[in-house]
Amino acid sequence: MEIILQIALLIIGFIILIKGADWLVDGASSAASNFRVSKLLIGLTIVAFGTGAPELAVSFSSIISGSTDILVGNVIGSNIINILLLIGIAAIIRPIRIKRDTVAKELPLLLLISVALVVLILDLFLSEATINTFSRADAIICLLFFSIFLYYLIAMARRNRQASAGAKEVEAPKYKLGKSLLLVVVGLVGVVGGSQLVVNSASFIASAIGVSERIISLTIIALGTSLPELVTTITAARKDECDLLVGNIVGSNIFNICVVLALPVLFAGTITPDHFEVIDIVMLVLAPLLLCIFAGHHQKINRLDGVVMLTIFLLYYSYIVYGALA
Repeated sequence: MEIILQIALLIIGFIILIKGADWLVDGASSAASNFRVSKLLIGLTIVAFGTGAPELAVSFSSIISGSTDILVGNVIGSNIINILLLIGIAAIIRPIRIKRDTVAKELPLLLLISVALVVLILDLFLSEATINTFSRADAIICLLFFSIFLYYLIAMARRNRQASAGAKEVEAPKYKLGKSLLLVVVGLVGVVGGSQLVVNSASFIASAIGVSERIISLTIIALGTSLPELVTTITAARKDECDLLVGNIVGSNIFNICVVLALPVLFAGTITPDHFEVIDIVMLVLAPLLLCIFAGHHQKINRLDGVVMLTIFLLYYSYIVYGALA
């Protein structure tokens, strides 16, 4: 009887998640028009930070329980999934247009922050003589990067306002400001709440049928915390909201590194994750590098690029699952 209830909750969770993403994208797009700022800025902030809530919750829970591998794996896995899987799927649904400024500024910033994380945790993978650590000092460096990102966002907002003030025609918002913000809030609650319902129900069902906790953590937790970004990305692609889509992924990945990983460590102190391989770090940098290369080539992620990203993701994930089962 319990497993039937969990299956019902799983279905309900997916319905809430999908409808929440629909409201979130519509509300965010309309709010951008009301505030006279770019949809990219809304995607980089409200949508990205909101859909990053599950990762942050998992990170604090992990560090409180002493599961530091889940904390680090949550960030690394989510960032890889966000780019290779989510953008790959979205590009296959509809080619993603990327603005020149995004190619020149936001994407290189994401790559820089990803490389900075590698530099900070390089000893985890290349040094057997040194204890693997990610310290408070490393966390502070990540948070400083985040403060630079926030300063950039504030400057972008000011430029958007000035450009909108001088424009003769401004895109009319779909909804009034109050309704737009209400849709954003309700959509975020639906996306985050629905994803948690899906993860919890799926974890229970997997345990009930005898799937190991290790496989559950590699699949359900890693993919489950990325469900808000996944559904929001697919919804944005379907509605041809390319700026919201790209902003959500870039903002989420920066938020994951600079806040989701750094903030719990800042409060709890140095962590010592152990069970990671060089390939995980390579993929963490390769994903944003591929995004920069594909976007810089023709300011668009086309369907072929999406297939390449998705193929690399499937090969990498197959390697992880095979290693866990072996």
